Amino acid sequence: MPAHSGDTQLHKPASSPKRTDSKSNIQVPSSHLNSIICENNEVTSQKERSYYFKGDRNESRLGDHFFNQPCIALAKALLGKVLVRRCADGSELRGRVVETEAYLGGEDKASHSAGGKRTERNTAMFMKPGTIYVYSIYGIYLCMNVSSQGDGAAVLLRSLEPLQGQPVMRQLRAQARRKATARPLKEKELCNGPSKLCQALDIPRHFDRRDLAGDPDVWLETESDDPGSTGPPITQPGVEGKKTAEAGVVVAATRIGIESHGEWAKKPLRFYLLGNQCVSVVDREAERHSRQGP
Repeated sequence: MPAHSGDTQLHKPASSPKRTDSKSNIQVPSSHLNSIICENNEVTSQKERSYYFKGDRNESRLGDHFFNQPCIALAKALLGKVLVRRCADGSELRGRVVETEAYLGGEDKASHSAGGKRTERNTAMFMKPGTIYVYSIYGIYLCMNVSSQGDGAAVLLRSLEPLQGQPVMRQLRAQARRKATARPLKEKELCNGPSKLCQALDIPRHFDRRDLAGDPDVWLETESDDPGSTGPPITQPGVEGKKTAEAGVVVAATRIGIESHGEWAKKPLRFYLLGNQCVSVVDREAERHSRQGP
């Protein structure tokens, strides 16, 4: 989440923006797989429960208590959790979080909120923990973040391991790539990057400022085999060239794409599951340190 100098500084607290309700249908061909409909409703910009909160939750769904922790702790805790996207027909796309990046707020020179700057774009970073922050890069790609404790602090979801709905993910990625001659994607390539996972799970820009603790269309769940559980080691079901990840081993490496931010570019604030084939960029030196332990 490199700092963005083009943001317009706000001079008064942001009020809840009003947006016209609309629906964007993504038609997925090939056997009428799914048609994902996204609702563009009113969002809030205050530190309060999102407009999207619903009472119905399953027991595995992560709630407010989980998200209410410091940024680095949340970035690590998210590893192994499952991001779920509900489609219009009730089916679900699922991917296990295998890579994250922590952006620590005002002190972090690489953050959109560096210096405590609050803008219309980054308002979600200052909202309650568990708020979704979606921003665009290069005007065409999207990245999804989750706010944590600390003003302006958030965690970037960098890579997922596809678990359910891979045919739909493949169609959504192909549609986004817009190249008739593009080679078919391997399963491990469907969500191995922040913008790729947004394409594969159809995370739109207007999901910005929604509440992951209660949103009906997107949420996070826990699994018995995530690194923080007492379940069996994580494996790579359905992923070509599968390789078992070393259970509980988290690699701390430098973040991607922030080389111009001095000392902050060298801080190990990117976290990923060692041995997982869906990690976007591996750091062999950091992996050696992780295996050796403190």
